Parts: sequence; C-alpha cells; structure tokens
Amino acid sequence: MRRLLVFVLLVAALTASAYYTVEAEGPMKSNSELKERLTPLQYKVTQEDGTEPPFRNEYWDNKREGIYVDVVSGEPLFSSRDKYDSGTGWPSFTKPIDEAAVTEKADNTLFMRRTEVRSAKSDSHLGHVFDDGPAPTGLRYCMNSAALRFIPIDRLEAEGYGSFVKHFQEDAKAMESTGQQVATTKEAVLAGGCFWGVEELLRQLPGVVETDVGYTGGSIADPTYSVVKTGGSGHAEAVRVVYNPQQVTYEEILRYFFRLHDPTTKNRQGNDIGTQYRSAIFYTSEEEKQIAEKVIAEVEASGKWKNPVTTEVVAAGAWYPAEDYHQDYLQKNPNGYTCHFLRD
Repeated sequence: MRRLLVFVLLVAALTASAYYTVEAEGPMKSNSELKERLTPLQYKVTQEDGTEPPFRNEYWDNKREGIYVDVVSGEPLFSSRDKYDSGTGWPSFTKPIDEAAVTEKADNTLFMRRTEVRSAKSDSHLGHVFDDGPAPTGLRYCMNSAALRFIPIDRLEAEGYGSFVKHFQEDAKAMESTGQQVATTKEAVLAGGCFWGVEELLRQLPGVVETDVGYTGGSIADPTYSVVKTGGSGHAEAVRVVYNPQQVTYEEILRYFFRLHDPTTKNRQGNDIGTQYRSAIFYTSEEEKQIAEKVIAEVEASGKWKNPVTTEVVAAGAWYPAEDYHQDYLQKNPNGYTCHFLRD
C-alpha cells in the first residue's frame, strides 16, 4: 500500500511538472493556456523543442534596431547590435543581452552532439549555440524566430522596456566619440513590375538595410494578391526599401532602379502585363519628388531607351504588405521566376 501511495505521488509530481511552465514576472501557465496564447508553430518550437524552416521565418533577415524577447515570458534575450547574417536562414547572434537570461544543456538528438539554448525564466526552447561565429565571441546563437518577439527601438518605452533605450543611446555616443556617423534609416517605395525580381536586385545594393514587398497606389483598403493581380484595385506591386543614407542616397537608389527594369513599357515588364506591373516612384516629400523628376530627365536624355519613359511620380499612399509567401521570394526559391536584370 505504501509503495502504491509513493507511486501515485510520483506520477502526480511528474504530471504537474509536465503540465506547467514558468512565465517571467507572473504565475505558472498551463500548457492549455499556452496553446491558446501561442501560434501552433510558436508552441511547437518553444514547448516541444521544434525547429522552424530556414529562410521562411520572421526574423532571419530582420535588420531593424531593437531587442528580441522571449515570446512566452517577455524576458529580454538578444539585441540587434549583436545580430549578424550567418547565412543559415535563422536569426543569429554573437551573444545574449545577459548571459543569465539563457541556459544551456547538452543535446544528443539527431545523431549529433549540440548545445541547446533555453530561456532561463520560461524554460522555452530557443535554438542552439555553436562555436563557429564571428569575433568577438566566436559564438553563433542560432535561434528560432518563433521563440522570439522583436521590439523596435521606437516601441521600447511603450512596451515597458525603456531601460534598453539607454543601451542604444550609449552605443550611438560611443560611435560619435570615435568620429563614426550614426546611421538613421530612410525609406523609398518603388514599383517596376513583378516585385519578386525588383526586391531581389534592390536588396543587393550596398546601403540597403531591409526590403519588403507589398501593394500601394490603389483604391481599396487591405488588398490581397488575388484582387491585385486582376488589375481591378489599381494597386501596383511595389517594394519598400529601407536604406542607410550615409551609405547610399535616394538619388543613387533611383539611378539603380532605372537599371533593373524597362521604364518605357507602360503597364508591363516582360511577359507580365497589367497596371499592377507599372513603373512608379512613390515619393514622401517634395525633395524626393524633385529628385525623381531629375533622374527621369537624365534617363530620358541618356539615349539608352528608344521610347519615352512612362514611370509615374506620385505621392505615396497607404502601404499594404504582401502575403508572407511573396516576401523574400527569390531568397526562398533561388530558381523562381523573374524577368528583371541589371543593365549597364
């Protein structure tokens, strides 16, 4: 009888430990509560030690400034200042914000020896750490985007992470004290045919920090690809370019833009025909408008095109991000369709 009682108590204890997980600064959360709060992928990664696909996750190519927190507990884990492109298709960092924020354990699954990284407060699976990273640590914290939530600098205060604003300000002051210029990003919105090919070439221009594809210039709210592709909504397939003006200017971006598409074929690029494939520059200031008109005049005068330039120069309107499968399409599908190429 005593052995039976011990067995029952042991089973109860094991069940409880498997059913609950700790949330930072809060009560224990049950697995059922986490299933309701997390997406299926977030749950699989954090609670079942899953791994998301490379290049098809939210933050692998995110270049914005901010911090990455535990999606379960909200605990700050990594800074954008320690993020780098490892070429693996997962967000990679040289170190955590605080070593105490993560724990490590041996992982001998998949017939190999690895070091797993977990969140210290929620015990969520985050990814793995490897010793093939860059200086100064030589480490590569290879994380799952699904285990993280990104908070940009301009949202830190509002979301209760105000103490980290100082982290970025001190870095900026250190750069200024050594004569380095602190980068402030700007944006450009361009349309030149199928946004897959336009994005792939624009992302290769030095000084471009980030790109995403979407719809703009139309007449209805919240358009979807199924609507835009008919041409009926008036939207253009466009690319939003985030760039560092200390490395590349708006004028240089426009000159590059006129090299990667044919600006003389109205509402057409290659075999793609329709108003959604028109050539357009969506300006956000009078200065941008003047630069666009200047560059178009230069292109017209260059004699490189037999026909007149049909590129529209219009004020920027609402921007609607395209569906996830369109984002970074040619990065995910290197042999995918494109009719874009760079001209001399």
